[in-house]
Amino acid sequence: MENFFYVQPVPVDFGVGKLNTLPDILKDSNLKNGILISAPSMIRNGIAQKIIDQSEGRITTLFSDIQPNPTIHNTDACADMIRKYQCEFAIALGGGSIIDCAKVACFVAKTPYPTADFFSRKRPVNKPGIPLIAIPTTSGTASEITTVSVLTDTENDIKAPIGSDYFYPTYALVDPELTVTCPPSVTAISGIDVLAHALEAYYGKKHQPLTDLAAERAASLVFEYLLTAYHEPDNLEARAKMSEASVTAGMAFNLTQTAAAHACSYPLTQDFDIPHGEACAFTLPSFWKLNSQSEPETERLHAFSQRLGFKDAEELADRIDEMKKEMGLRTTLEEIGVKTEADLDQLVANSFAPNMANNPVTVTKESLKALYSELK
Repeated sequence: MENFFYVQPVPVDFGVGKLNTLPDILKDSNLKNGILISAPSMIRNGIAQKIIDQSEGRITTLFSDIQPNPTIHNTDACADMIRKYQCEFAIALGGGSIIDCAKVACFVAKTPYPTADFFSRKRPVNKPGIPLIAIPTTSGTASEITTVSVLTDTENDIKAPIGSDYFYPTYALVDPELTVTCPPSVTAISGIDVLAHALEAYYGKKHQPLTDLAAERAASLVFEYLLTAYHEPDNLEARAKMSEASVTAGMAFNLTQTAAAHACSYPLTQDFDIPHGEACAFTLPSFWKLNSQSEPETERLHAFSQRLGFKDAEELADRIDEMKKEMGLRTTLEEIGVKTEADLDQLVANSFAPNMANNPVTVTKESLKALYSELK
């Protein structure tokens, strides 16, 4: 008999055109004096200004100084602005980097301390920050409904997740129309990240029946709609299905957490400058094969693969590589810049983040080096 606990405290308001309901949400919540934390692209295309104009004076300041892999300095700068203007709430408009930064900044702003104190675990995350409405503009991280934020400490050369129930946004407004402006490369990288979330949630040690349901639904949507969204950026059905896939995968991995492919992604991003989603997908087929060839997951992963229309787990893994190649994502060590034995040893050594232990098959430095070595 199985025991499990499922929770998803963030209300998800999903649908094409939902952005237009934001003024009513702000009114109903009686929120005033807010900050809009936005991606520079949303400022350039006018959507940020539209939100400010529609807020009827409720949004009083704007912050957008956030880089693609947000740093603790970005978070501190955002928290400083929240403190300076005494903002009572925040809206995060952007991809995972924007929302990740916002989640932590909203908390840090309510303390007198820098982000580094919490990122290093010197101080606990032990109370709520200001309320955050999260509005994703990519179909990828599902940061709008999760407890986790991935930040980089550039001084100590560490990229890692930091998580707390106090990081949950208070509301997720998911409008697939906002993803139409994503360039093909962003669609590819964020979309393949969704697949990594779904598959890792399914095979991770912490999986349970309700996360399995969400993971399978999300994976099936990615296999069916990602390439369409990539090749036909204006196809609103494909965009909506990928937005659904992203949120649904988030409902899974938020509780199961990620596993080996994500652990390997951190040094690929930090040391070899590979975008996060592409970095996660780099080893994803390899780990799907590895886990499907080992008890106790063999039967589960083959059955999952067959339900999604593949002959077996191997064919599912091969399809991921085909999709990656079709979207111009890298699949070999040479392509990602691992050119020497020393490069490979560095990559292996730095791949053992805590989520590596969530993989059902125990991974050693020797087995990981062998796995990487096959990616030629």
